[in-house]
Amino acid sequence: MSRLLVTGGAGFIGSAIVRRAIADGHEVRVLDSLRADVHGDPQAVIADHEARGIAFVHGDVRERVALDAALDGIDVVCHQAAKVGLGVDFQDAPDYVSSNDAGTAYVLAGMDRLGIGRLVVASSMVVYGEGAYTTSTGEPVRPPARRREDLDAGRFDPIGPDGQPLVPGLIDESAALDPRNVYAQTKVAQEQLASSWARATGGRAVALRYHNVYGPGMPANTPYAGVASLFRSAIARGEAPRVFEDGAQRRDFVHVDDVAGANLASIAATDALPDDSFRAYNVGSGTVHTIGDMAAAIAGTAGLEPVVTGEYRLGDVRHVTASSARIADELGWRAEVDFERGMREFADAPLRAAVR
Repeated sequence: MSRLLVTGGAGFIGSAIVRRAIADGHEVRVLDSLRADVHGDPQAVIADHEARGIAFVHGDVRERVALDAALDGIDVVCHQAAKVGLGVDFQDAPDYVSSNDAGTAYVLAGMDRLGIGRLVVASSMVVYGEGAYTTSTGEPVRPPARRREDLDAGRFDPIGPDGQPLVPGLIDESAALDPRNVYAQTKVAQEQLASSWARATGGRAVALRYHNVYGPGMPANTPYAGVASLFRSAIARGEAPRVFEDGAQRRDFVHVDDVAGANLASIAATDALPDDSFRAYNVGSGTVHTIGDMAAAIAGTAGLEPVVTGEYRLGDVRHVTASSARIADELGWRAEVDFERGMREFADAPLRAAVR
């Protein structure tokens, strides 16, 4: 068993990893800044961890004193601390870059300073931009960003050179990265920093490209949360979920408990990887659903019908679903929570209290 540091370990995904790691017998420490726009009363969060016997360091990964205290005596770092979501507007860009990219650089420098050579870092499927497509005749193609005039006209699907809608498929880890918003750019940079750290120090790093993660403990009523949280928050208010575009956007919804399992499998894998190595894995459920499917599954439990608005957000991609075959083949990990069961339980699962 390892002495594990989980950065961002008080967050939605980080908390699930902490629970799973403790159950698996790891010695766990948490480093979390407890940002005011994410968490409630910091002392209550710290007291809860201490009551469960979890060592907690309250601080930002960019603060050397807190970081070194958290890293002391650690075998492997599971780096989850990040600002997530598409954001409100471009004024969020400095916070994304500082929190995610500078934050990761500080973590990696600290690991080098203290001689820690194993890392698992949270990435995202957003690094691919639009996913894998073929033309109507079967030729592979990666479409450019969608044009505002097409979106305004309700033409949401990318169009091929023959004038026909492209056919979406599954993308794998060998595909070129194509980030299309600030958050996506920062996730690519985090991966590249981890790869550079591995080469420079002989370390072993795994990046996990999460798909749309959902489950108990998601943050409520925040523009930075995932679409599952926004829909679930609407249900809690007695309102029908509002679905952008036409609801046919293809996604892979993966339960947070499965994501925790992927992290634990990756932590174990870093012990066996060769030195100076970096490996990326897609982490999804393996089944494709639309955003409309998810909205209907959640709303149906409350007797509501989703409202399809036709609105859109620039920077959103139309379809992105990836193959999780590599992580299954190499690490033996597969998602266990199926869509129907997961959404049925999520429909009335508790969310993290909204922060105002």
